[in-house]
Amino acid sequence: MALDLTVAEAGRPAAVRAVERAVDRANDDLRVVAWLGLGVGAIHGSHQAPRRLRAMPAFPGDLLDPARSHGDLLVQVTGTSKDKTVDATRRIMSALPQRHVRWRITGTRPENRVEDGRGLARNSFGFTEGYGNPAGDSALAERALVRADQGEPDWAVGGSYQVVRIIRLADELWHQDSPSEQARIVGRGRDGRWLDGTPRAKRPDFAADPRGKITPLDSHVRRAAPDRRHPPPLVRRSYNYDRGDSDRGLIFSCFQRDLATGFEAVQKRLAGEAMAKYTLTVGGGYFFVPPPGDAWLDVLFPA
Repeated sequence: MALDLTVAEAGRPAAVRAVERAVDRANDDLRVVAWLGLGVGAIHGSHQAPRRLRAMPAFPGDLLDPARSHGDLLVQVTGTSKDKTVDATRRIMSALPQRHVRWRITGTRPENRVEDGRGLARNSFGFTEGYGNPAGDSALAERALVRADQGEPDWAVGGSYQVVRIIRLADELWHQDSPSEQARIVGRGRDGRWLDGTPRAKRPDFAADPRGKITPLDSHVRRAAPDRRHPPPLVRRSYNYDRGDSDRGLIFSCFQRDLATGFEAVQKRLAGEAMAKYTLTVGGGYFFVPPPGDAWLDVLFPA
């Protein structure tokens, strides 16, 4: 859920600290993981703001609904138990005025599992997501966490830029295509196997298929990461949503240490991909997840 800070400037430190305390208490339950992300509106004008944080722009093909986009703060609550997650969310909400909520959305990860160190799940199109993530904590940190040599404020080192995209999927149109055509649009099989027969945990040699006869040049995976030796420096973890009335799709979420070289570079390459006619981004935003601890509060929101 995204929150707007409706209090006056002088009251912002207390408001942000109240949200942080509520989120921190939710993590007392080991079956729940919750965190707070900062939108540009929360720290606008601060010389200590993350250098690359801004409002998420509309990319070609987007139709962003203001009521489902942006926000001063992002609160994400995840868990292995639906009941525990809902209860934790309810407790966080009880600590906040309802008028602060800009938008909220609920998602699930069907067939959620870990294979070879990678978190996988099946999306609404029936394909497994997560094979592009690195395996191992150090590799995850290398892609996702801000480093000391990036020119960011000292407090931001160890934090991460999070991108959230609410993407409606035209699943009725999608399922009119044959499984083989769907695989060519994605660039992988439903089980993650590459179209040239390369095992799903390995890297295919796109250079051996320069004209895209096996893996089409406009397939999703080939546009997103044309050089498999140098994958995009981001970590993704998405969720399926279903709000009824044919409003179904993906809550795309990814983490990176640099928006320009991470999500934005991928998004620009995806322009004109074959999957574009099946997707419509309607909301989301850019946020910065502070590193563990509360030192950032004293820097950005001194009591």
